[in-house]
Amino acid sequence: MKRPELLAPAGSFDKLRTAIHYGTDAVYLGLTGFSLRAKGDNFDGGQRGEQLKSAVDYAHAHGKKAYVTVNVFLHNADLQSLAEHIDCLREINPDGVIVSDPGAFDAIAEAIPSLPIHISTQANITNWRSARFYERLGAKRLVLARELSINEIKDIRDHVSIELECFVHGAICISYSGRCYISAFLANRSANSGLCTNSCRWNYTLMEEKRPGEHFPVYENDRGTYVMSSRDLCMIEHLDKLHTAGVNSFKLEGRVKGVNYLATVVKVYREAIDALNSGSDYVADDRWLTELSSVSNRGFTTGMYLGSHPDGHYNHDEQEMYKGSHNILGVVRCTRDGWGEVYLKGKLAVGDSVVFLSPGLERAAIILRQIKDVFGNPIDSAKNEDTVIIPIIEGVKKNDLLKKNETQC
Repeated sequence: MKRPELLAPAGSFDKLRTAIHYGTDAVYLGLTGFSLRAKGDNFDGGQRGEQLKSAVDYAHAHGKKAYVTVNVFLHNADLQSLAEHIDCLREINPDGVIVSDPGAFDAIAEAIPSLPIHISTQANITNWRSARFYERLGAKRLVLARELSINEIKDIRDHVSIELECFVHGAICISYSGRCYISAFLANRSANSGLCTNSCRWNYTLMEEKRPGEHFPVYENDRGTYVMSSRDLCMIEHLDKLHTAGVNSFKLEGRVKGVNYLATVVKVYREAIDALNSGSDYVADDRWLTELSSVSNRGFTTGMYLGSHPDGHYNHDEQEMYKGSHNILGVVRCTRDGWGEVYLKGKLAVGDSVVFLSPGLERAAIILRQIKDVFGNPIDSAKNEDTVIIPIIEGVKKNDLLKKNETQC
């Protein structure tokens, strides 16, 4: 079986460029009206999806694939808009389209028979008969439900020849395959229409009807009160098991996450998949978990893949909410003779400990002893949106990120 595809989110052009720079094989992206990440997609410019087409063209120009999300659940009133969107898809020419709604499948397959259709995780595919149903229907790929174990995935693979895709990293929704209605009830914003408010991440208390204003803490256990909020999925140590089970594509969650998060996660999983393909026994590098822990996370879990939460517990505690120690400082614009020109996205000063995040390089932290302005004059500090020249390590290249190291170097 060939090397699994690395599939990364792209919620904006900046994120698209970042994912490709750090080694993804493919990206998934979309338009607000048809995506389950309405707050995360920024390809809505133009009357006929010109921004989305430019994004797909950019991916193709760099030898990468692009899959467009059309994974909302449709009502009758949405069908005309869907037809107009399908017209756009003809011009956009993506490598596939991700759907949840059978009506969307039917409409797209009828209008553009040559367009590969991927079935979203929200279709709740948890058995091989469901998988075989979609294969017979003509789907190209299945994004399997997150509630499956690796053994169940292998059983599905034994019954179908269709491509299989699984999430390997990122936030997990408390609802079954993401089909949540909490946000719709509490905030009148439906997660199934792309407007989730992440209500499961909120801190809840208990109030008895006859004691208004008296709030009692809701304890799952002695670690905290976030009873519906899960830890983040992290399968970096078990990619070989998923590969052996027959998974063709490893998917990263996070279209609403920042560039720092995306660059780090794509870089790590690129290295891991390359190691998986080397032919030797797969052993996760300790450095990978360190790097993944350096960006926003709620603690890690292997979810359902290895059984019923073999790693201790599924929910994070209050102390673990959004951990992370490295903040983005800037982007390397060019390099020359051991120096790099950096466009800053934060404050930088002589004496700061910084990390270069570069594809293929191990974590490289240095103490800045010199900073120059664009004219070559020594300066002590610089601010957001300044361009500076700083010493770099060998191997750092254009478009690499510079991050602040807030841990010991």
